[in-house]
Amino acid sequence: MALVRAADEPVLKEGLWSIHTETTSQPGGKKTVGNRSLCRSHAYDQEVRARAKAQAPDCKTIVDKSDGAKWENETECVIAGTTTHSKSTVTRAGENAVHSETHATYNPPLGGVAEMSMAMDQKYVGACPAGVDPGDSIGADGKVMKARKR
Repeated sequence: MALVRAADEPVLKEGLWSIHTETTSQPGGKKTVGNRSLCRSHAYDQEVRARAKAQAPDCKTIVDKSDGAKWENETECVIAGTTTHSKSTVTRAGENAVHSETHATYNPPLGGVAEMSMAMDQKYVGACPAGVDPGDSIGADGKVMKARKR
């Protein structure tokens, strides 16, 4: 289940980023932990932001502000008859690390989920490996998942 994000997040360095995510959904306190790497470029990141904005036409931005290394966003959307309210904070630790926290509520619950919290730590690793293109991700098992068929 996706959490809605604003279109103007901080620009990240191009290359390979390791991503550690911890998500907890309610009811039930179901926790999911994931690790992967993502090859990114500025063009790929802009494309993702544009797609997210286009897929969320029934959203309103309540807060969208940046203060140096910290960015805050709060949105409310209607998705499949469910009102989604989300708050996110993204904090940059230099140019090589980003921490984000997002909390969302769903009323009525969406897919059985009424509330979700996610913490994500991203760290710049270096250049993308040969054969790994922007948008491709590498799972914890080392398997490359291509973003597009070429």
